[in-house]
Amino acid sequence: MKKDTLIIRNQIINTTYYYIYKNLEHQISLDELAALNSTSKYHYHRIIKEDTGSTLFELISSIRLQKAANLLLTNKDSTIGQIANYCGYLSHSSFIKAFKNKYGFTPTAWRKGEYKKFSKELLKEFPTKRDFSEIEPEIKVCKKISCIYIRHKGYNKSVKKSWEKLKAIAYENQIKEYKELALYHDNPTITPLNKCSYVACITIEKDYKNLSTFEIPESLCAVFPLKGKYGDILNFIRYVYHYWLPNSGYEAKTLPPYALYHKNIFSTSLEDFHIDLYIPIKVAY
Repeated sequence: MKKDTLIIRNQIINTTYYYIYKNLEHQISLDELAALNSTSKYHYHRIIKEDTGSTLFELISSIRLQKAANLLLTNKDSTIGQIANYCGYLSHSSFIKAFKNKYGFTPTAWRKGEYKKFSKELLKEFPTKRDFSEIEPEIKVCKKISCIYIRHKGYNKSVKKSWEKLKAIAYENQIKEYKELALYHDNPTITPLNKCSYVACITIEKDYKNLSTFEIPESLCAVFPLKGKYGDILNFIRYVYHYWLPNSGYEAKTLPPYALYHKNIFSTSLEDFHIDLYIPIKVAY
């Protein structure tokens, strides 16, 4: 595949992800997304299928249900019907059916505590007795960030290969000063790790026409400082969504969280990490 073609395809995927996240409450059609990306419906749908492994319907459905699973925990003042609407479901019954098919529980049972069993099973390889309750976030408006990136399917130590390639790209394009970020399109505490979409990113200060780029949008965020060993990030994300957010006076947005690395175990030989975890939020009224 030609480099220019690859950049265009990557831009289509980026535009698609962020359009879905920003418009979850609306009905999203193949027609509008193809038009947004200035391509035919057939060509657009083929790109989505080849690059994500899912049809457009499957991709939208997966994002909606995962966001609903998060919101059921964090937005405790919203009814199940309201959360269904936030995530684009017009029918209460269709939402309940789709949710149960994906997670094995009804939204009501999930909210009442079944999410703990589901998450514990997913993270059984990373047991921890660490108490995260003393880690307090800073609440602040975080400006948009321009990045070049590599997408990686799965959250495991193979992520290191994507970081190695990304640093090679930076070297070849003489990008010497940058920050390392990881974007989590999927919540790894409620999504099987081998299916998580992880995006390795480095910040840029100007446009690079020959590289795939995107922007993390400006948002109010809760910013948590965290140091630890491999696996601690997963348990900390679970703590934030399961315990901190429901009692914080804030609600989660549908935008994906991201981490700013101060020490990155995936791009170095270090055994420990140091990050700031950014969770997009809004005030709960």
